[in-house]
Amino acid sequence: MEKKTTTEDFYWYAASTRSRHEKVAASMLESLGVRHFLPLITQARRWSDRERVVASPLFTCYVFINIANEPESRLRVLKVPGGIGLVGNQNGPAAIPEGEIESLRAVLSQGIGCVPCPYLQKGDRVRIVRGALTGIEGMFLRSGRDSKLVLSIEMIQRSVAINIDACDVEPVSQSPYGPSAKSGFSVAHVA
Repeated sequence: MEKKTTTEDFYWYAASTRSRHEKVAASMLESLGVRHFLPLITQARRWSDRERVVASPLFTCYVFINIANEPESRLRVLKVPGGIGLVGNQNGPAAIPEGEIESLRAVLSQGIGCVPCPYLQKGDRVRIVRGALTGIEGMFLRSGRDSKLVLSIEMIQRSVAINIDACDVEPVSQSPYGPSAKSGFSVAHVA
């Protein structure tokens, strides 16, 4: 007797796409009846002769799909034009917790301004790239009253900052020589 797939058997996955093929892949998934989520943000784009507001993918080269964890479902998605593959590890595609997708949907549905930013985790070494403290390096922390909220999609190592100030930092590789010579001290709280 064949097992019937229920909605509880469906999981969210990140599907990587070719550059600038996110909307094409989403359109093809729609036509196949595959539940998907392509987070879009509106941005003003300027060309030499005009300026327009366009909807751009929040995470370039990714579309989120909700499919059963079955070879047939995965194969159906892998055949979509513009798609490359499912994000995972040596054991196969790795599911994204539904809470991460729902958090992202909630932020976008409320119209809260958000921008992509580097994927940061507590304890990462970062460098301030804008403002009066440009060039100072320190440790990224998410605690206390002054913290910035960062939503992360861990599977694709991407984050979205709710407050643009959080994007004033970039990750730096750990130097064997400690904090940068320019700063003379470590920033205890950057976010």
